[in-house]
Amino acid sequence: MSKSNIREKNLQKRKTKFANNRINYFYLKKFILKKRNLNKKIIGGYHPINFEIDCLNLLKNFENDGFKIALPITDKNNKMNFYEWSFNQPVHIGKLGIPEPKKRKKVKPDVLIVPIVAFDKYNHRLGYGGGYYDRYIKKTKKNNNLLTIGIAFSFQKVRKLASNKFDQKLDLIVTEKDK
Repeated sequence: MSKSNIREKNLQKRKTKFANNRINYFYLKKFILKKRNLNKKIIGGYHPINFEIDCLNLLKNFENDGFKIALPITDKNNKMNFYEWSFNQPVHIGKLGIPEPKKRKKVKPDVLIVPIVAFDKYNHRLGYGGGYYDRYIKKTKKNNNLLTIGIAFSFQKVRKLASNKFDQKLDLIVTEKDK
């Protein structure tokens, strides 16, 4: 099945099967701390749209534990960067219709929580097709020891995704079933 067919099928499935499932914070934090010596570093996340699994509760828990939080902003050249944000700060709707931090302090996350449309057992991910995360991960991994974690509903898993030289593999993919 082509990427566009998988994308269309999974986005529709996400709309109909969407539930307020949550990712286990303690499972995720334990994995992160095992992989990285993080002494209150920066966690990059996203503001969920289109029935994506909600990571705001994870980000809130990380912030409560003393981590800094960052959200993406996409510029007019279709490049994405992350900016520090806190739950006590306002957001505004950006050019892609996604909530973004109003305050602009650019940061480089140590851990990046990535939204997913589909994924496979090889940690390949399918997004919306714009390549924003693939470009950001490629650029950042060159100069930084970035840990990439995709979060998704378990039903978004497919047997195998076709990948190309632009697609960036994730370090881990976590679903609501991982405990």
